[in-house]
Amino acid sequence: MNLELSEEQTAVRALAAEFTDREIVPFAAEWDRAESVDRSVIGKLGKLGFLGLTIPEEYGGSGGDHLAYCLVLEELGRGDSSVRGIVSVSLGLVAKSVNSYGTEEQKQHWLPRLTSGEALACFALTEPGTGSDAANLTTRAVREGDHWLISGAKMFITNGTWADVALVFARTGEAGHKGVTAFLVPTDSPGFGRREIHGKLGLRGQATAELVFDNVRVPDSARLGPEGKGFTVAMAALAKGRMSVAAGCVGIARACLEAAVGYAKEREQFGKPIASYQLVQELLSDIAVDVEAARLLTWRVADLIERGLPFATESSVAKLFASEAAVRAANNALQVFGGYGFIDEYPVGKYLRDARVMTLYEGTSQIQKLLIGRALTGVNAF
Repeated sequence: MNLELSEEQTAVRALAAEFTDREIVPFAAEWDRAESVDRSVIGKLGKLGFLGLTIPEEYGGSGGDHLAYCLVLEELGRGDSSVRGIVSVSLGLVAKSVNSYGTEEQKQHWLPRLTSGEALACFALTEPGTGSDAANLTTRAVREGDHWLISGAKMFITNGTWADVALVFARTGEAGHKGVTAFLVPTDSPGFGRREIHGKLGLRGQATAELVFDNVRVPDSARLGPEGKGFTVAMAALAKGRMSVAAGCVGIARACLEAAVGYAKEREQFGKPIASYQLVQELLSDIAVDVEAARLLTWRVADLIERGLPFATESSVAKLFASEAAVRAANNALQVFGGYGFIDEYPVGKYLRDARVMTLYEGTSQIQKLLIGRALTGVNAF
């Protein structure tokens, strides 16, 4: 195994690190308190090509491989996971789905706008009554000639109030996953309503929304993939999306490590830096091991994708470990900071709040264990 990065990957990582340190880190606490990231960051992400990674250049993308994509998400996650989420969803879940399943017309229309940051996308799968049970969603699309009428509601949708297009999953047929179809729905369509959700524990700078569809009319040309294959589109997107989340979690854990090491070397108790105490070093070493292990699990997924090999189970493994590791890292970092970690003058409290949701979205830790267990045994557990 050769884990050395290529020159291109090294350059992309350095560019992402410099961008994060300049455009994100100084403002992360302010955005968290205001519950809103500065939207100008979207255009900046697009200009640097971060919203077009792995998308072909012919559609406005910046090319590159999935490891480069993970390197960028790690850096963005280190700065502010709310910004990482913008990229993970608009590019990772939606633009990549359009690239994989879209018609030539859909690719030409949406991909140049999404990769440049001119437009933003959201992934509308989760509903008020169906989170983990996504195959039983109730939002419905009824055919009317060459159009569809979409009615229903979606919940906890990242980028929801900022997006220009929503990848909406709606029931068009029988119960269960075979009756779901995917649609690209412009958010300025009549009957499309959205409300931002405030008061979140973490990812407070991210625009998270409830979406409502009241007979939203879209042409059949807005359908992404075949009728009845929407669940396949969703699961394929989430398999790669879990790698994105894992990469962001590596960034959170790394930020925890860097903050905790810096503080431990400066903070003195009993006449010497707390870094000199064994149990503090234990906390730091536990974070460091989690960072390294989570990163390697994430890189393995990227490598499998590039080689065209199955990766869904490995992606669940990476997402499960990295999300739980980020929570452990934040807890340990807060312990190193002591009482100061409990106030937002220092960053580790935000890291803990942001890390906690990573065990919930794009498949909870429990769902990941069921997916891994099914891969091991061939048995669906309930």
